[in-house]
Amino acid sequence: MRNEIELDSIIEDYLNGKLSAEEAKAFEQLRANDPVVDHKVVSHKVFLDAMKDYADVLALKERMDQAHEGIDVAALSKKLGPHPSYIVNLWRNNKSAIAVAASFILLTIVTLFSIQQTSQQTGSYEQMSQEFSRLKRTTSTLIRDVKSSKAIKPADRKPSRPGKFGGTGFAISTNGYILTSFHVIERSDSIYVQSANGDSYKVNVTYKDPVNDIAILKIIDKSFVLGSLPYTLTRNQLGLGESVYTLGFPKDDIVFGKGYLSSQSGFNGDSLAYQVAIDVNPGNSGGPLLDNSGNIVGIINAKESNTDGATFAVKAKYLREALSTIPQDSIVGKISSSKKSSIRKMEASKQVSKIQNYVFMVKGL
Repeated sequence: MRNEIELDSIIEDYLNGKLSAEEAKAFEQLRANDPVVDHKVVSHKVFLDAMKDYADVLALKERMDQAHEGIDVAALSKKLGPHPSYIVNLWRNNKSAIAVAASFILLTIVTLFSIQQTSQQTGSYEQMSQEFSRLKRTTSTLIRDVKSSKAIKPADRKPSRPGKFGGTGFAISTNGYILTSFHVIERSDSIYVQSANGDSYKVNVTYKDPVNDIAILKIIDKSFVLGSLPYTLTRNQLGLGESVYTLGFPKDDIVFGKGYLSSQSGFNGDSLAYQVAIDVNPGNSGGPLLDNSGNIVGIINAKESNTDGATFAVKAKYLREALSTIPQDSIVGKISSSKKSSIRKMEASKQVSKIQNYVFMVKGL
């Protein structure tokens, strides 16, 4: 909440011309690089314009009230208004027509209001990455924090400072390829992944797909190796009402969430994603969505802000397309789309015990 307030304060100073030339230039660069901030600027400008219009209306009303005080309304009404008998006769002679017209107007107003209420969204699309750091007061320091390029040796396996942006990722090979959501890492210069037992590894980004919100990372440490992946990547469409679960890092240790498929489409009917009834929190983005047989059916990436349990996951079809971009000679123990999961016959708790060693916290600096 504090981060949002501080960013709104920066935006308002920018729109009111209170930033220095250097700060304004830095903030404009941030807008160009970050569509979320740009959208906030546009929304805030609309808000300020609306407030100005409202202030103009209040000022006009005040002037009209002052003018009204100088007018003898009673005298003018008596002089210019129709005689009461005229109004009475008009009602008696036309009351049926007036009643019909009034009913029509009332029905029109009710219909328009109903249409407006039906067309409004009940919530907004909220991505589930996690921001660790506080926004700074000045635009220049904000830019430096988001786009930090301080040297960190590639060989370092431990982050020298806490990450600012975080989410979840999961292994798609035994030699260090990790799949996550693009928005988790898009504002980071240096990225680490941390295993469930606390080991951290520096990674490079090998694939970015902003449209489908997918990214593939590669652990730099060549000695890193995992055992055979326990899960597979499904080719089947998930059935409505089918049970699903996810693992992720909304906090420092891994968290399990269970639910079911509630819709075959995502936010506003988006065919890219499923809607699932699972409660998630910032940090869950990039976490695997699995069925009861241990097949990965999607990747968690967002939720509807005003609806409990309305979570969205990019479908496995688009994950397979991303995997096809990795050179085949560089990937070892690639996740399978044809074999059966080795954990398909296990109960849920044992499946989770196997899978959690292949799910990572993603930290961006």
